[in-house]
Amino acid sequence: MASPHSIAFGSNAKHRLPFFLLALASLFSFSSCRKEKIPADLDFRAEMRAFVMEIAASARLVDPDFIIIPQNGQELASLSADDAGTPATDYLAAIDGIGREDLWYGYANDDQATPATETTFMREYLDLAKANGVRILVTDYCSTSAKVDDAYAQNLAAGYLGFAAHRRELDAIPSYPSSLPGLNADTIHSLDQARNFLYLINPEAYATRQALIDAVTATNYDALIMDLFDADGNAFTAAEVEQLRAKANGGRRLVICYMSIGEAEDYRYYWNADWKPRKPYWIEAENPDWKGNYKVWYWDDAWKAYIYGTEGSYLDRILDAGFDGTYLDIIDGFEFFESK
Repeated sequence: MASPHSIAFGSNAKHRLPFFLLALASLFSFSSCRKEKIPADLDFRAEMRAFVMEIAASARLVDPDFIIIPQNGQELASLSADDAGTPATDYLAAIDGIGREDLWYGYANDDQATPATETTFMREYLDLAKANGVRILVTDYCSTSAKVDDAYAQNLAAGYLGFAAHRRELDAIPSYPSSLPGLNADTIHSLDQARNFLYLINPEAYATRQALIDAVTATNYDALIMDLFDADGNAFTAAEVEQLRAKANGGRRLVICYMSIGEAEDYRYYWNADWKPRKPYWIEAENPDWKGNYKVWYWDDAWKAYIYGTEGSYLDRILDAGFDGTYLDIIDGFEFFESK
């Protein structure tokens, strides 16, 4: 979403497949462009649940405490097709949190209240997940002080962690409120201990990596959601991630890495320039709202190999950089395929 190409490969994990197998998967997918068809009976929701659970299992082979937070797609919390009825217990047990954008503000337009019907619908699933031990992280897009205050108040009343982003680009630290809700000097070891969080995944406004690190360490957020790469496409190191854990008041925060698993991004290290004229069969349409982002067959092994399980995969790089967890985006990618 925010960072350009990178060519870093850092990984020493011995349990993963060699990186040349990933290259072979890429070659195979390229050579078989548009010859595959989506099975008519594919359960898109079940496939996304399985994908998230596979990522969680792979990460926890390296770090048993690794945090998994899928964003949006809260309907996956339920096995029921049309309501928040039967909890998807295996899926909910595999994740630590669910991120949800626009719950109170920003659904149709930034700094505008989300329609009550939409909020009610989303909350049915979020509360089902919460009742099953999953932490809810809400990002509202609002900038008016009164609306920011209201978003934080409503999240607090609902038992959710809230963050009011004044810019949809998530490229700056809000100056309001000056005193964070849940401000504390604790060292945060797990997601259930966090009382606030910062969502800052676009580093382009910061002239250097150290400038971003300095800006974050001047704050007291309990958790940070950030990108693996800086504005030049270079991955943050384990030493830099460790710096980012420091809160200004002496406490320590969690540092969680953003990763899109429902779309391929043409500014990421894995993107093949040949995919523009001839996309692999598993790459679908470009997202009209985010240029350079393409829907993918997230259930396909060729795509999964870029995300986890191979040496040099995206998850491999996140683990090597020492992040405490990953924040998985485009979980609601199943909606695109259900509507086709």
